[in-house]
Amino acid sequence: MSFLGKAWKVIVGIKDGLVLVFMLLFFVALFSILSATPNPGQVREGALYIDMTGFVVEEKSKVDPFQTLVSGAAPPVELRARDLVRALDAAASDDRVKAVVMDMSTFIGGGQVHMQSIADAMDRVRKAEKPVLTYALGYGDDHMHLASHASEVWVDPMGGATIAGPGGARLYYADLLEKLKVNVRVYRVGTFKSAVEPYLLDGPSEASRENLAALYGALWEEWQANVSKARPSLELDRITSDPVAWVEASSGDLAEAALEAGLVDTIGTKVEFGKHVAEIAGEDAFDEKPGTYAKSDFAPYLADVGPGTGSSSNKIAVVTVAGTIVDGDAGPGTAGGARIVGLLDKALSDDDIKGLVVRVDSPGGSAIASEDIRQAVERYRADKDVPVAVSFANVAASGGYWVATKADRIFAQPETITGSIGVFAVIPTFEGTAEELGVSAGGFRTTPLSGQPDLVDGFSPELDAILQAGVEDTYTDFLTIVGEARGMTTDKVDQIAQGRVWDGGTARQLGLIDQFGGLEDAMQWVAAEAGLEEDDWSAMFLGSAPGNYDSLIRQLVTNAVAPAPMARGGDLFAMAARQREVLLGQMVSDAKMLSGTEGVQAYCLECPSNPRPVNTRESMSVAQIMGARLSK
Repeated sequence: MSFLGKAWKVIVGIKDGLVLVFMLLFFVALFSILSATPNPGQVREGALYIDMTGFVVEEKSKVDPFQTLVSGAAPPVELRARDLVRALDAAASDDRVKAVVMDMSTFIGGGQVHMQSIADAMDRVRKAEKPVLTYALGYGDDHMHLASHASEVWVDPMGGATIAGPGGARLYYADLLEKLKVNVRVYRVGTFKSAVEPYLLDGPSEASRENLAALYGALWEEWQANVSKARPSLELDRITSDPVAWVEASSGDLAEAALEAGLVDTIGTKVEFGKHVAEIAGEDAFDEKPGTYAKSDFAPYLADVGPGTGSSSNKIAVVTVAGTIVDGDAGPGTAGGARIVGLLDKALSDDDIKGLVVRVDSPGGSAIASEDIRQAVERYRADKDVPVAVSFANVAASGGYWVATKADRIFAQPETITGSIGVFAVIPTFEGTAEELGVSAGGFRTTPLSGQPDLVDGFSPELDAILQAGVEDTYTDFLTIVGEARGMTTDKVDQIAQGRVWDGGTARQLGLIDQFGGLEDAMQWVAAEAGLEEDDWSAMFLGSAPGNYDSLIRQLVTNAVAPAPMARGGDLFAMAARQREVLLGQMVSDAKMLSGTEGVQAYCLECPSNPRPVNTRESMSVAQIMGARLSK
């Protein structure tokens, strides 16, 4: 009877669980039908209000609602760069829009190329004689990149602004791995391929320091030149050369220090800011709370202005390679090789497509997936006999450069990070850990490779040699591919390869890219090469990018679970506290790289990128693993 009672409870529990799941799906579907698409009718005369909460990305990642609910943390908010640019460009010529308001109170940041493209769009709004106003508690580098292009920059009296510049420290695990008795076997080619250094050293090598100094130096010069040109009153040298003296001159009042140095124009509360906007854009007839003003929100405004891809039957296809390149169907937001190849192969049957642009914002990843994408691009170009261009966004390094080598022309920006032509593989073995725990291994081998790879007893010298030879062969293939694409000998490519990372300006001088320009420039070039008139083509973005239903899922799970750690707070102290999540995110990423690498990697681990927030479940699992190991 006891067994039957327990079995019945299990059956009832399963039944109740299924009922809850089906009810959730029903209400999601019902709510989707009713409100998944933002209502263009919500657009009215006044300000265009853009809530900049979250990250600016090239491609929004797909949300798994069940994983999100299990993790207990809402997914980070993502803003697609081209959506922001499209909304700003539409606002410039829209008589309903009297001003643009960009609320950066919980803005996290984005890549330098994306920041510049949004800043350029802000300039176009101002050129149309419409004010652009920003408000924030704390302004950092990415905030100021955008705010320097605003008509008015407001900061809360409890906030402030700082400029840090690119660079910083990353984590190194050599001592930790030694304590854990983990033998990290590294197979690599490239003097500057520093992606594996965190597992081998206690700090960056001299080659890595040299490379990063040149890269960050170039990016910093670009940032300073852009911001200083947009905001000539900004005392940048004073702020960055002696930040302590600068802040102390205002008795520690960060808001006053920011105002005095020209970082911001006005100190005021959110209500005071709203009253000022109301004088420009009009009063809110539907809301009389203090600080309100007539406005249209970002999402319904985008729905109202449309996709902005044109209506011509002549299509320029755009396929996006964003995020880490991996084997399989992952994505969007991650560049699953099989998924991207499928998009390209499917588009082969569309006779309306007259050209292709490959948009890359990736530090690379799987060499096999990168080669699959490269071959698919070549197959597309050969079978359809159409021009192909590649447009680099923030990062197009390692595998991100590999996929670009079948293009007729490569576009990038001075701030683009590219190169990193090198490959590696990392495999941990645990012979030391096994010995420490009293575990030994033995047996009989018929050949030097019998029982290999042996993660407990270690690799045989023969397997080590074979794996290194495989990596070196992949590197030779990489050099050959780049050499054929760029009209260079393999020796010439090798001189600028070796895993070294370059800024866009240097990459152009070295012949790794053809010209400066963004995605729109690449599409226009392809259209011209295809013989199309300027107004006789339209863009077609391949794939099912996360749309209204994905946005709905984000809203539902955000309301159901706790907000992501990096979405909390907006002042300078909260911004500093976020570094905890950044470090945890780096630890998770490094741990996954060490334990989960599949095959040879063409990956630029050292390339700067947006810090990925981690939820509590992830961070605790890493901490528990490390704590358990160290307690042995």
